[in-house]
Amino acid sequence: MSPRVASKEEPPSDPLSALRRVATLRTELEREEYFEVMRARTAGVSWAGIAAALGVSKQAVHRRFKRRLAGDAAS
Repeated sequence: MSPRVASKEEPPSDPLSALRRVATLRTELEREEYFEVMRARTAGVSWAGIAAALGVSKQAVHRRFKRRLAGDAAS
């Protein structure tokens, strides 16, 4: 039995359709994560605090988001 993320939708029976759905969900989650990181930084939360909330190292979260956030600030 494979683990599944809670979803209101029944998974597609076709494996390729299911994989496309996974890719769509991943994109949606990445956008949401970015938005929340941006909100946290705007609210003054440290990179260490964000990393702890995401369950990753400070270096990993900093590397993943710092350049992107700097680009948004320049816009």
